[in-house]
Amino acid sequence: MVDGAGAGTCGEPESSDSLRTFGAVVQALREHAGLSREEFGDLVGLSKHSVASVELGRRMPDPTFPERSEPVLGNTGALTKAARHLARQPGLAAWFRRWAQLESTAITLYTYECRLIPGLLQTEAYARTLFTNQLPPQSDEQIEAQWVARAERQRLLRERPNTAFAFILEEHLFRRHTGGVEVTRGLIDQVLEIAQLRNVELQIMPTEQETHAGLDGPMRLLETPENKWFAYCEGQESGQFIADSKVVSMLQMRYARMRSQALTLKDSMSLLQRMRGDL
Repeated sequence: MVDGAGAGTCGEPESSDSLRTFGAVVQALREHAGLSREEFGDLVGLSKHSVASVELGRRMPDPTFPERSEPVLGNTGALTKAARHLARQPGLAAWFRRWAQLESTAITLYTYECRLIPGLLQTEAYARTLFTNQLPPQSDEQIEAQWVARAERQRLLRERPNTAFAFILEEHLFRRHTGGVEVTRGLIDQVLEIAQLRNVELQIMPTEQETHAGLDGPMRLLETPENKWFAYCEGQESGQFIADSKVVSMLQMRYARMRSQALTLKDSMSLLQRMRGDL
């Protein structure tokens, strides 16, 4: 899991058949249009080296790459169709890198989590508990690198005051006492503090809940500065970046329903404070 194991901090993904095929399509269309890599890059906002990385299958294209490239390469629709196959291929680290790239500039970020506290809200003690319990075991150097990356990412909450963050968390995530009572106490304190930020909304989904729109698992949604929405869903050793507008719309509907099913902002804070007092 990205939030549990920091897998999203890995280096560039290994080339795959789909990446190489997509890159070959880009190269063929570019050459047919009579453009050099540098000329094409200038038209779509990339360096010639980035264009080369895409064409050689070494770099995952940005989600908006097909849209920017189609008019330059003849509006054949080939890139848009090829990109759909990339979006359906599993690969946690690759997809999370795409997500993290968009996350850093998003104007809206929604998160529903039922497995663990999201990385943006974790304390160092909670995060290190997850890292040290990961299988296969990690070295001290790997654990340290994961925490540094996690702490760096958490700066988003305070450095992007105009970005709206919303979280829906299951009650049992706090009642599990991951790492022990002291770790949980510190975790609740931090979550309560973050929830006071003007750009953060946090709701708790109660354990006893007769109707629940999120039973298919965790999800994340974001809106770009261009008002385009993307989604990311995650499982064991796999992740899926979703750009299909129909699927994203469906997930938005589910998230909206969960917001009405979860506790209100005020009641969520009251529940966390009661749980904190019971520790």
